[in-house]
Amino acid sequence: MGSLFRSEEMTLCQLFLQSEAAYACVSELGELGLVQFRDLNPDVNVFQRKFVNEVRRCDEMERKLRYLEKEIKKDGIPMLDTGESPEAPQPREMIDLEATFEKLENELREVNQNAEALKRNFLELTELKHILRKTQVFFDEQEGGINTTTESMTRALITDEVRTGHSMGPVQLGFVAGVILRERLAAFERMLWRACRGNVFLRQAMIESPLEDPSNGDQVYKSVFIIFFQGDQLKTRVKKICEGFRATLYPCPEAPADRREMAMGVMTRIEDLNTVLGQTQDHRHRVLVAAAKNLKNWFVKVRKIKAIYHTLNLFNLDVTQKCLIAECWVPVLDIETIQLALRRGTERSGSSVPPILNRMQTFENPPTYNRTNKFTKAFQALIDAYGVASYREMNPAPYTIITFPFLFAVMFGDLGHGTLMALFGLWMIRKEKGLAAQKTTNEIWNIFFGGRYIIFLMGVFSMYTGLIYNDIFSKSLNIFGSHWHVNYNKTTVLNNKHLQLNPSTVDYEGEPYPFGMDPIWQVATANKIIFQNSYKMKISIILGVIHMIFGVSLSLHNHTYFKNRNAVLYEFIPQLVFLVMMFFYLALLMFIKWNRYAATNLPPYSAGCAPSILITFIDMVLGNTPKTPLEGCESYMYAGQSLFQSLFRFIALCCIPVMLLGKPLKIIQARRQANEERQNLTGATSDAEVGMTNGTAGGGAGHGGGGDNHEEEELSEICIHQGIHTIEFVLGSVSHTASYLRLWALSLAHAQLAEVLWNMVLSIGLRQEGWTGGIMLTIVFAFWAILTIGILVLMEGLSAFLHTLRLHWVEFQSKFYKGTGYAFQPFAFDQIIENGGTPAVEGAE
Repeated sequence: MGSLFRSEEMTLCQLFLQSEAAYACVSELGELGLVQFRDLNPDVNVFQRKFVNEVRRCDEMERKLRYLEKEIKKDGIPMLDTGESPEAPQPREMIDLEATFEKLENELREVNQNAEALKRNFLELTELKHILRKTQVFFDEQEGGINTTTESMTRALITDEVRTGHSMGPVQLGFVAGVILRERLAAFERMLWRACRGNVFLRQAMIESPLEDPSNGDQVYKSVFIIFFQGDQLKTRVKKICEGFRATLYPCPEAPADRREMAMGVMTRIEDLNTVLGQTQDHRHRVLVAAAKNLKNWFVKVRKIKAIYHTLNLFNLDVTQKCLIAECWVPVLDIETIQLALRRGTERSGSSVPPILNRMQTFENPPTYNRTNKFTKAFQALIDAYGVASYREMNPAPYTIITFPFLFAVMFGDLGHGTLMALFGLWMIRKEKGLAAQKTTNEIWNIFFGGRYIIFLMGVFSMYTGLIYNDIFSKSLNIFGSHWHVNYNKTTVLNNKHLQLNPSTVDYEGEPYPFGMDPIWQVATANKIIFQNSYKMKISIILGVIHMIFGVSLSLHNHTYFKNRNAVLYEFIPQLVFLVMMFFYLALLMFIKWNRYAATNLPPYSAGCAPSILITFIDMVLGNTPKTPLEGCESYMYAGQSLFQSLFRFIALCCIPVMLLGKPLKIIQARRQANEERQNLTGATSDAEVGMTNGTAGGGAGHGGGGDNHEEEELSEICIHQGIHTIEFVLGSVSHTASYLRLWALSLAHAQLAEVLWNMVLSIGLRQEGWTGGIMLTIVFAFWAILTIGILVLMEGLSAFLHTLRLHWVEFQSKFYKGTGYAFQPFAFDQIIENGGTPAVEGAE
């Protein structure tokens, strides 16, 4: 049965529901979220299904709710979200909901239309008020006799007498006044000058306060203008230009008394409009506040109704039109729970006919369903991103919970950076209820929050490996003291740029450090990198070989579960033997070298006599005799090494033809036995039958030849597939082992980058003394902290995460995991409401 290590056992069921009880039963199944329905009408158009009208009504209700939501958000009114999910309403309640939404939408649209009309009137009156006020200033300046060039020109245009040798009387000038957008004013003035050839005079003044555009609510800046001209021709031309620039013209009396009287009337109307606008806004606010209290619940109810009818459209009707028939995938463990939910739905609907759930026999591949919780969900998502497991295939997620953060920590090992990452993950875990309730649409934040448990574990494991490396922000923790007794004082360290530790001297105790690395290595700038290179490179190979062998071992569980004896004998065993004989032996040589050779030993087991592991492995594969490193040293690490290596190489080479030919030859043998048994069962028992058999031999031979060709074609595909699989495994074993060297490379790069930030940034503030040093240290520390979090924690953490993901997807999972299945997508209200759409259905177009 189902467990964390293997997907749930699924079964295909046929469901019979009475038409009156179908809605309530599907509603109960949606609350349960354990049933994946199949589309039994794949050839029927969406618009020709039985419940398409109900789905359209739900779409219309959703449209109205979205309109209400937009208006509520526009006013900044908070929407009440209790976090509870109301039950799906009964079909008869749809009418009440539709009436409520229709009433709210009509009322709100009417209020908005009235408010827009009032705002447009208010804008016109406000612009007229500014026109009367500004033009009054223009005329007052003329009458006041201000002796400036512009005012003199204005007076001249208004009251000047045209002199052509004798007096002609006063010139009658016309004028128009209006408002225009401030950014169009310069182009408007140039167009007037060119079109009217300088025969008009323009005065303008800015309106200081912005005005509200009633169509979109934006704040715009405008200016008042007045244009003086002579003659109807210029008047027509000026009005056309104003119309082209979308300037609004307003009537402006010529007499000062009329202007004052109009201004008083405008102010009175503005005050009345302000009162009406306030009352309109209060009414709109009350309507929206009342709707905001129930909007979330209304959305949930409508989406549940829509999902139910969408699911009912997947069912078939029986001949009597009184029963709905469905097919669905369900977990075997939950059949009783599903039957209880169906009974509850039948009781709610008041039906007396119980639903029927029958298990069906099928040869179809069932969906893959892995039960998860909030902790394992993120790790399962990492596996499913590579490929959903085949039905009942071994699930890598439980092992990934440990191996993923550990391999990440090998590359990211730093106690300080790991602490920052662990605290961030712990904060998200502690605040997960509040953060989950926010339901933000920020994709990056959702990725971080979804992987909060992964981030926390990666941080904790990085703290552990940071202690092993004895590395905290590129510095050491001197907890247990040092096993080196060197006479390095402050002067020695400052005066020597390159310090080297020599383990062959008497200053070294020759015993391993209690936990992690000796802190004195941080001082040894000359050979620290050489020491860490050797250590981390070998550790990465050892971890990689163990990880790959573990992956091959997991394939045994798949073969035994599916009773694939050929795969066990001709794939698992030779693969495991090949890895152990070659690469596990390579890891074993590292332990032998660490244990056998030391700096304080004398030849042939001194440090200088230690052979290279890589050269030794290459000589083993090629069958070469290793060369002696130095005089007095031995070529081999232990007695009988040449014999053992030849034996291991021979066994590993023998595994290759077993992997390549074992399975196809076994299939050929099985087919021959099947053919012989078939011939024995159909053999003749009398002379007549023998004659008949011989008589039909020709035709049988022809058909049999075709069958052999078909079998040979299938067998050729099997041989090609097996050959590709064998070549991929043998060559991949080498490349995958080398791929684990990324553990060493990224770990070294992370440590060096942290040291660069410390030496080139933070040490600048530490060198300063006095009160200026305190200020400098504060500034430099802030800059160093930003770079540390931005580069070392975020960017380096993302890089290590991606490399760890690759090691699991390619190097680990390729040994046992196919990932060719498809996910179980149950009909669940929680997922539908979260996604805001219709349920995913197998077979739906």
